[in-house]
Amino acid sequence: MAIVATVEEYLRVKGVEYDLVSHPHTHASWETAHSARVRGNFLAKAVVLADEQGYLMAVVPATHHIQLAWVDEILGRHLGLVTEEDLSSLFPDCEVGAVPPFGPAYGVRTVVDEALFELPELFLEAGDHQSLVQMSGRQFRALMYGHKVPRFSVHL
Repeated sequence: MAIVATVEEYLRVKGVEYDLVSHPHTHASWETAHSARVRGNFLAKAVVLADEQGYLMAVVPATHHIQLAWVDEILGRHLGLVTEEDLSSLFPDCEVGAVPPFGPAYGVRTVVDEALFELPELFLEAGDHQSLVQMSGRQFRALMYGHKVPRFSVHL
């Protein structure tokens, strides 16, 4: 069980209290939720997008699908998914596909679907495929203050 150094330092500097939850190796957010025995809507997933203005991390519940047209409308951009190569360079201390939803720790502009601000607790990727950061909803809301936007995702 591990948390990548960038995320660990970010949470320490921000004074966030959290626990680490280990789970068997997984490849998809729905597998992670099932494996860790976590309700899927309590697991936040990060989707990294880009356009000519740069990168953007969009954070939604794992049970949701991003509506790119809604994100584009809210932000006045025209975004698309990034490549695995982009992810590797943006998040060098993370395993591919295990991007932690802490964009500010990596200097990536971040928006968070307001659905995540309603939860009593959240689980977030720690940077590998076997660990989750667990924190209270209060801690998450304080950490992501200023990053909340109207809903831009729908339940699968």
